[in-house]
Amino acid sequence: MAATPPPSLPDLDLEDGTPGYETIEERCFSAALICLEGHYTIPPMGPQTAVRVSSMIAKTLEKTHTFKHVRETLSRNVEIWIWLTKIFGAAIPSLTTRSVGPLSSLNDPEKGVTPQESTALIVKNHHSLKDDLSILNKLMHIARNLLVTSEPEVPQDICAAVHFDQMVYQTIILCVNVTSKGYDGEILDESSRTKLNEITDMYKKLLVTSLQQAHNWTAKNDRNKMSFWYDVLFDEDAQLDDPQEGMGDGSGFRVDIAKTEIQHWLERNSRMCETARRLLTDYSQNKSHNPPGVLAPIAPLAWNWFPEGQVKVRADNYEEGEKVNPRWDPDIEDKFEQDRAYCRVSREIDTWWMRARDVNYDGWAVAMPNVEFAKTRTEHCKSNLLNRYTPVMRTEEHEVVEVDESEQDLGPEEGSAEEYAEGYDDMMDDEDIDDDESYGEGPLTGLLTEIPNILDPKQIEALHMIVKSCILDSAGTGLTRAGENLQKTRCRMFLALDCGKSLLREMLVFIAVWEKDEQSLIFQITSQLIEALHHSALVPYAWNSLRIPKDIISPAQTVLLRLVNHIFRSRISNPPQDKKDQERDVKLVMFFFSFFRSRIVPECVALMHLQAQIREDNVDPAEFPVDTWDMERAKDGLAQYLDFLTTASEIAESRKKLIEWEAVYDLITLLNGLEAGVPKKPLVDAVLSRNRPPAAAAASPSDHQQSHSSSQQPGSGSGGASTPIIERPYSTNDSLPP
Repeated sequence: MAATPPPSLPDLDLEDGTPGYETIEERCFSAALICLEGHYTIPPMGPQTAVRVSSMIAKTLEKTHTFKHVRETLSRNVEIWIWLTKIFGAAIPSLTTRSVGPLSSLNDPEKGVTPQESTALIVKNHHSLKDDLSILNKLMHIARNLLVTSEPEVPQDICAAVHFDQMVYQTIILCVNVTSKGYDGEILDESSRTKLNEITDMYKKLLVTSLQQAHNWTAKNDRNKMSFWYDVLFDEDAQLDDPQEGMGDGSGFRVDIAKTEIQHWLERNSRMCETARRLLTDYSQNKSHNPPGVLAPIAPLAWNWFPEGQVKVRADNYEEGEKVNPRWDPDIEDKFEQDRAYCRVSREIDTWWMRARDVNYDGWAVAMPNVEFAKTRTEHCKSNLLNRYTPVMRTEEHEVVEVDESEQDLGPEEGSAEEYAEGYDDMMDDEDIDDDESYGEGPLTGLLTEIPNILDPKQIEALHMIVKSCILDSAGTGLTRAGENLQKTRCRMFLALDCGKSLLREMLVFIAVWEKDEQSLIFQITSQLIEALHHSALVPYAWNSLRIPKDIISPAQTVLLRLVNHIFRSRISNPPQDKKDQERDVKLVMFFFSFFRSRIVPECVALMHLQAQIREDNVDPAEFPVDTWDMERAKDGLAQYLDFLTTASEIAESRKKLIEWEAVYDLITLLNGLEAGVPKKPLVDAVLSRNRPPAAAAASPSDHQQSHSSSQQPGSGSGGASTPIIERPYSTNDSLPP
């Protein structure tokens, strides 16, 4: 009797590299995931099962790190992605209850859990939290690794289809909620503090891994980038009833309209790659009757795997390489069809950008404020400071000195140079001198905005990489069929929305807080982000959005100027060849110098003038309005401004303009202000004679007054120039031997 040959394994379409059978890695990992999913939905696993499951997951993690074929196989397994989604979907509520408090208390202020109560929860559940966070971090590592394949768009699309990207988003929210709480460590004993710190560190690790996974999910995938940008920038809590009030740029940007238009763009661009569609269709038709169950028919992606006719399809259907012409038709009543005809992401974003970009984007519409304008502005600042702060003039019915700028000669071009300094007088006149709230930088809005306050420079790199991937031209995929650069569109979204502006501010302040130098990765990436803003002519808008009313220059503005200076310094050795790029650089120099002339110099000189009044005993020193900390910030900002102007003067094109704008006037004005307001140290300090009478060695009242006033100088770092300690060869005390 002839031997029966062993049955052969089915061979399902091996052309794309997908095996027609389950590998040992798939089976082991799937078994571990099944146990974990049950761990969060039914009574938890016993200790022996938990150890075995943990071992299988650790081995899978190691293999996905080491072997490309394992990543390729696991990444195309739809069941594995569904199991991962189910596990995180069950784990996040469980972790929230054990770390933050009952789910019912999250959105109810009356039931809110205090930081102390949350701390007690974490300490109480330390053991179970430690085990679960360790496993979940490994799973997120695996999910991150599975996106590093020869065709990353396949697992990227499957990840989106099963909504694992939303689980990553929810995980980031949980990690931020736990790690950003202000726990009071003083009320804890040593053991409890150790437990709290351990769990907090594990949440930070999970946050970092989740950001890395999000970065891999968005890499070179325009739809995923736009979906992620949509989730993190359109923060429901940050939106105001009046969008224009929230934006502060006077452009009337409508957040709700932009949100709808981006939703429509995501629907029109919901077509997945063919391999992912085939894998999802095969699972939906042949395997979904077994665990982990059916794919949720969630719009707008479900049409990719559902039989034709069961789900409404609104995706664009263009031929490869086909070009279209954007057309805005206000007469189309159906908003979706109106947006489809426009073809681009959002007309609201495009309209906002045209209003928010540099006013000199098209030509030279606004002239540089001339020297006469600068003189008038400086005198106005001097008068205004005295009106607000001196005892003689600070009355209930004090008269505010107004400057009729229409009478000033603004040069041969249009009389609109003050646009760069718009709102300055209102800011100076209307602020309440006792209002300290403006010293704060405003509430943090947006999920990602908290992250720079949580992670250190090494941990936060993934966040910067995500932003870079979304807005930098070099990380893009070219123009769309409508001729749109999606990287630039997302760059404009970044500043159009409050969440993006808040994140930019925190990223800039992060550099200052951690004192990052120009060789650090964080500094380099952030400078690339600022250059992306520069290419869209949005650095002036970013600068104005970073302003704090009572600061001459805010810390974030100082860092922004430092980054721009770094970018321009590279222009000295490698100047741009395109004349358009050169002109864009000169226009940015014009904006910054206009601000320097219209605001920085007048405000600094006004403070120096007040110091001079104090030196002459015309004003009580107690009336000086600015404390040491704010003077330090002003000094740092002014120093950075002078450094930037030095760099600009070394570039031929901008040097010509600085000469044309009479920049030397502003520098001399600063020097004159310092001359009047700051006492000069003698070139040689007199050495006291040992025979000099004690009375002669004492400081005179006028010297004491000068010392007091010098402690208020704007250029002093910590309070002024005190008399230096001089080593004397003889003792000044006659009772002691020489």
